[in-house]
Amino acid sequence: MKVLSLTEPFATLIKNGFKTIETRSWKTNYRGRLYIHASSTKISKDTLKRQKLMSLVNDLSFHFGYIICECELVDCIYMTEEYVENMKKNHPQEYLCGEYKVGRYAWILKNIKPLSNPIKAKGNLNIWNFYNECEIMNLMRNTEYGWLDKNNNKHSVVDETYSDNYILQSPKEIIKNKIGVCWDQVELERYFFKNNDWNIKTIFLVHYDENKCPTHTFLTFEKEKKVYWFEHAWERFRGIHEYKNYEELFSDIKNKFIKFELNNEYESENLMLYEYSKPKYHIGTKEFYSHCELGKKL
Repeated sequence: MKVLSLTEPFATLIKNGFKTIETRSWKTNYRGRLYIHASSTKISKDTLKRQKLMSLVNDLSFHFGYIICECELVDCIYMTEEYVENMKKNHPQEYLCGEYKVGRYAWILKNIKPLSNPIKAKGNLNIWNFYNECEIMNLMRNTEYGWLDKNNNKHSVVDETYSDNYILQSPKEIIKNKIGVCWDQVELERYFFKNNDWNIKTIFLVHYDENKCPTHTFLTFEKEKKVYWFEHAWERFRGIHEYKNYEELFSDIKNKFIKFELNNEYESENLMLYEYSKPKYHIGTKEFYSHCELGKKL
């Protein structure tokens, strides 16, 4: 879904129908459904001094950092001198709620509908994309399991050549190549979740042994006081899994890893979990292990 961030009180003015035109210094060719996001930025002192404007929202509550309504962006009009004068004379409330100057643009909004459950989100500049967890899972379905080597050759099986030839792709490369192991797919998930303010964590699960040191990476998020395991790469458990807390979540994933990936042959002291940050792209297996091991041990 396309989203536009506004500072308050302007987002709330749209949500409550006092403002149906958003004024911008730049033109957009986008037309269609649009979420309105109230940014987390505090109301500026200059805006607070505008008593007539602020009187429109005296009895309204603000949701800083939330998507609060949806609408349709139906037109984008260049402001001429005549347009500005018409707004000032015939639409005084709209004029009060915007910045009308020759050379700016009026974005016309229709069918404004407040959200009964505002959505927490980080926000961004320009028009940006917001995906909920189900939409992200649908986007991930375009990616098959496999890996790309240093010569851009695709491999569907992790074999003996993987350790020396694998490179970590960027999200845009994964979208283009439509292939990636869990290490890659978590980076694509991180990319799609980047505007969701849901306490996203990326986790590296590894069992150290003298041979392969098998691993799995996965993404978790928090929403409405519950935690979720978002899994696409591990096909057996593909889906969005809900838990009461992280202890329950990590225990479940470790038990599945032990049973299905280690065949119940493991040393408990060699099974480790790390919370890791976004790595550099185009690194190899050794660099990826090292990066994750610098993260927070869980």
